[in-house]
Amino acid sequence: MHVLEQLNKWVWGAPLLILLVGTGIWLTCRLGLLQVMRLPLALRLVFKAKSEGEGDVSSFGALATALAATVGTGNIVGVATAIQIGGPGALFWMWMAAFFGMATKYAEGVLAVKYRITDDKGQVSGGPMYYIERGLGSKFKPLAIFFAVSGVLVALFGIGTFPQVNAIVSSTQSSWGIPVIVTAGIMTVVTALVTLGGIKSISQVSTKVVPVMAIIYIITCLVVLITFIDQIPHAVALVFQSAFHPAAAGGGFLGATVMMAIQSGVARGVFSNESGLGSAPIAAAAAKTKWPAEQGLVSMTGTFFDTIIICTLTGLTLIVTGVWQGDERGAMMTQAAFDAAIPYGSMILTVCLMLFAFTTILGWNYYGERCITYLFGVKSILPYRIVFILLIAFGAFIKLDAIWLLADIVNGLMALPNLIALLGLSGVVVAETRRYLQHMRSQKLG
Repeated sequence: MHVLEQLNKWVWGAPLLILLVGTGIWLTCRLGLLQVMRLPLALRLVFKAKSEGEGDVSSFGALATALAATVGTGNIVGVATAIQIGGPGALFWMWMAAFFGMATKYAEGVLAVKYRITDDKGQVSGGPMYYIERGLGSKFKPLAIFFAVSGVLVALFGIGTFPQVNAIVSSTQSSWGIPVIVTAGIMTVVTALVTLGGIKSISQVSTKVVPVMAIIYIITCLVVLITFIDQIPHAVALVFQSAFHPAAAGGGFLGATVMMAIQSGVARGVFSNESGLGSAPIAAAAAKTKWPAEQGLVSMTGTFFDTIIICTLTGLTLIVTGVWQGDERGAMMTQAAFDAAIPYGSMILTVCLMLFAFTTILGWNYYGERCITYLFGVKSILPYRIVFILLIAFGAFIKLDAIWLLADIVNGLMALPNLIALLGLSGVVVAETRRYLQHMRSQKLG
């Protein structure tokens, strides 16, 4: 355990975070601040993109599937942990990670569609393993295999199963006294019904559940902020002040250096929106579109929704209510913020946590399936789905910290081959962007 803990600290330490943010800065420069200049177009495309060309689901369906996996307990627990360690300034550095991460997510979406293939069952497959092998060349195939193996391990033993299952069963047990075995049984059946239908089934559920869960959570956070509206100017000032000056100790908060604010903010921001980790482009590849850049723009909004909107709302509710200086930790801190303004606020948070965790299970099931298809072909899909469902069933009763740590490490390692590909293929991303924007201009002229 000690070795794994040290390895985890090293993998998620400064070198990877610098590489992740550095890649985003490089792409931002090469694409001419695309995440600012083209954000209005990207937001319009979320709902108006034409479902033309190859693909299994609509552009919105692909985005909803990616958001299902991305918007999760990290938006509630991760933000609380970042502010608990780094102070309010951590929120500013989450914004910075998200700002440059939008360019990274855009590039991932472009390459996912550009280099996708159709498998033996007629389903579209794409993601870093394909753009590494087909974009960088066959000599880089070991990197592609490394990414795919990492993706399967994270889906089966990490983000996709145990932490989410435990979040759901512990929430229902503590809030409503429902026995673990009952929740585990219901969750296994529902997961099986959805995931056995593949991407189309997962996308249909995601397009309905993701907007609903996001709206419930956003409205609840806004109610808290309106209740403490007089504290908002001070909270915003504190975020900017603490980002560049040490946050003083107070209440249960022990104080934080600027470096702690930067590291916790960037790390939790990247962990929340997954920009650069290589997971979201697996879903983006399934979109029905003729233009890689179009899906890149739609994918980019995922980081905007996840961090700039949802994480910001979480962070501000923690600061305006003052609970960040209390003794609560993680989800309990967010629960205290909700309870400070809303009757049964903790109940609402429990529902949000359950929905966030369940959709993460669905999204990561698909990511793992595409990775195992790359490694072993379509014959491996059914065995993979059965193993995944069994792990959901038994995950509620497993307390294996070593497996969680290992999955955390492998999740970080997924980023390395993906970032190498993004840097190596940045010229392709720029060329595809120009091609699409030229098409858009000709459409207007026509």
